[in-house]
Amino acid sequence: MGYKTLLAVLDTTKNAQQITDFSISLAEHFKSHVIGLHAEALATVPLVAPMEIPDPSTVQALQDMAHAETLDVEKVFRERAERNGTSFEWRSFVSSAGYSASSLVDSARCVDLVVAAQGENSVLSESRSDLETFLFESGRPVLLVPYILKQPKPIKRVLIAWNGSREAARATFDALPFLMAAESVEVFSVDPPENRSQSAAMAGAEIAATLARHGVNITVVRQESDHLPASAAIENRLSDSSIDLLVMGAYGHKRWWEMLFGGVTRTVLESMTALTLLSR
Repeated sequence: MGYKTLLAVLDTTKNAQQITDFSISLAEHFKSHVIGLHAEALATVPLVAPMEIPDPSTVQALQDMAHAETLDVEKVFRERAERNGTSFEWRSFVSSAGYSASSLVDSARCVDLVVAAQGENSVLSESRSDLETFLFESGRPVLLVPYILKQPKPIKRVLIAWNGSREAARATFDALPFLMAAESVEVFSVDPPENRSQSAAMAGAEIAATLARHGVNITVVRQESDHLPASAAIENRLSDSSIDLLVMGAYGHKRWWEMLFGGVTRTVLESMTALTLLSR
């Protein structure tokens, strides 16, 4: 079992090298085919007052800049993939809809795993928001790479943020190739509720048993939040346990990063210290 087709979202020249390197590292581990994807923005038409006449020279200059970025990103991706002998292909699209274009979303829906950058800024730009919408609409698990993590490293320790929801279950099983390869996996619940199916003391036990049957080295940890946000409890656990990969369900609609893990704020993603696999 593994991720045989990866989609590397290379949205800027700033993160092209990082995401390419992480995608190639995963491809070496899982013997995967990597698709490099870039959306080239179709230049908007500035209007010149008072006649509101389109300025063709400005439009062409903007399009030339966008195309130059496409060529730079493609060069980074191709050179690294060829150097490593990775099975790969390159796709670039010119679209006024950006990453929301159906052709790009269709590309994402036909892969095992999407690899993308967390982003440098906590306040997302309009283009970054467009990329997040694309990731949300893809219907595929997304592996976000933290801005601070510059070099790939083995995924040895994994934390599953578990609350028993559909999204958490989806993320857990989407992450199964990582879980099976990890040295240790922890099912982590914050303030688990009492319900008809299980007591708080048993939260995470059943999913742990299922994963153990796959050969996953699994432990279960339950923690009271002590009136702190659940996001803070997760962040502390990531740091204290030297976690390499966080697995969690994604919630919400277009801006899914604003509400994760059933009320966990986007601070988890803004202060990422580990790779994070999200599914919805």
